[in-house]
This record gives sequence, structure tokens and C-alpha cells, in this order.
Amino acid sequence: MSTQWKHRVRLFAQRFWQPTSACMTCMPGSWGNIMSLAHWTIAFQTGLFTGLLAVLLTFTPAAKLYAHRYGNALVVGVLTTLGDAYSHTSHYRIPYVEHIATGAISGLLTLAASYLLEDRARRIRAVWAQVFR
Repeated sequence: MSTQWKHRVRLFAQRFWQPTSACMTCMPGSWGNIMSLAHWTIAFQTGLFTGLLAVLLTFTPAAKLYAHRYGNALVVGVLTTLGDAYSHTSHYRIPYVEHIATGAISGLLTLAASYLLEDRARRIRAVWAQVFR
């Protein structure tokens, strides 16, 4: 497998868990219905659609945004908003508020992951080493 396709598979996996987690967080009653199959189905659909859009974006010049931390978070937030809007209708009274909130949370998760998980989670390992010295 070429390095480009390995990168795309890794990108899909990352863009799958971030929107799925954000979708589970933003859905009304998410924490009360954490074991609900309906909630997980919607969250997986959002993650799957966002991951596919993210991989398709690698074939365009917009793929350069993935190289920068904030551009990456912005792209993932927008793609998650689109994926969530495609997956289901909003559960809130005001249309699209849930989708925008899910996109914002996904962008923040992406930004946090870029700080914590870069360089094989160097920052987490450093804190872990200091705590358990």
C-alpha cells in the first residue's frame, strides 16, 4: 500500500472517531441514552459520512489545510456539520443548531487531539512519566 493511501486510511479513522464522539455528545439525551442503538447508529452515520468526505477532500487542493492544526480543525468542523445534517434532522427546536454544535465540538476535539496525540502522544507520555516517577 502506498504512503498516500496509508495516510488516507489513517485520516479516515481519525475523522471517524472525532465526529462520532461529538455527535454522541451533542445529541439531546446522549448521556442518558448512551447505550441506545438509535443514538449510536446516527453517530456512526455522521462519522462515516464525515470520514468519507475527508478522504475525498484529499484528492483536491484543499488537502493542504490538513497540514495546519487550525485549518485541519476548521475543515473537520465543517465536514462534521455537513455529515450530521445529512445523517439526521435536528433534535433541537431551532433547525441546524445541533449540526453546528456537533461540528464545533468535533473541531475542538480535532484541535485537542492534534496537541495531545502528535508525535506518538509525546505530551501525554511526558505527563505520565512525571506523575508516576
